Amino acid sequence: MIREKNFLLKGKHQKPIVTDVFFKPTQSPKPIVIFCHGYKGFKDWGAWDLVAEKFAEEGFFFIKFNFSHNGGTPENPIDFTDLEAFAQDNFTKQLDDLQTIIDWIMTTKEFHANADVRNLNIIGHSRGGGITAIKASEEKNVKKLITWNGVSDFGSRFPQGEQLEDWRKNQTIFVENGRTKQQMPHHIQFFEDFEANKDRFSIQKAVKHLEIPYLIIHAENDPTVNISEAEKLNSINRRSRLFTIEDSDHVFKTKHPWEETDLSTDLNKVVYKTIEFIKQ
Repeated sequence: MIREKNFLLKGKHQKPIVTDVFFKPTQSPKPIVIFCHGYKGFKDWGAWDLVAEKFAEEGFFFIKFNFSHNGGTPENPIDFTDLEAFAQDNFTKQLDDLQTIIDWIMTTKEFHANADVRNLNIIGHSRGGGITAIKASEEKNVKKLITWNGVSDFGSRFPQGEQLEDWRKNQTIFVENGRTKQQMPHHIQFFEDFEANKDRFSIQKAVKHLEIPYLIIHAENDPTVNISEAEKLNSINRRSRLFTIEDSDHVFKTKHPWEETDLSTDLNKVVYKTIEFIKQ
């Protein structure tokens, strides 16, 4: 198996996109899967490498990457050592990063013996589910969309009322990272970017108009993104399918670091349901 890790793609916003590719070099074009991590996430979190290997073993060309402003660096793609980059992140940059990945795979000729550019699929976890839903509605090359514990809207997650006014006044708010205990900053530009692009950033509008197959996988007991969000998305798209994981959580019973040699039972179900869906 080929595992090309931590190579850099030039992004549109002054920061590189740290990228991994996993595939078995059989010289036959394989369905492409691009995976997008969630909020305070990163491509090497927990069991994501094992997920990539599972897809590669099943005959896929699998790509995962760090959003350019997720707070990691090329030298340290796991820990959040660039908090100023994190503070400057926004949905426009994330959508541009995903577009950069799509454009790159479509134009990188040396991969094309192994990657079927006519069969491009995208997976998003958590907030990444919202990003992939919007991009799937914009990008004609995307053939199937899969969201894992994906969010149904962005707006409700911003501070409201007095908290929003304090953010405007102070220009920065801080959110604690449960894993590292860092106080992670968001500059007000994050909210301003959302306000300026509200229509584009409506996940529900994007999903409503999707004309491609759409699989929604959600844990029934997700404490971070309630299953009602999955049910909402499923209700507004006539081609979507909802598959629930009983008694599971936001990361499908995994954690970081993940020191097991195989996936959790729940994440294994998620992976193979996704593979089945893409192969149909």
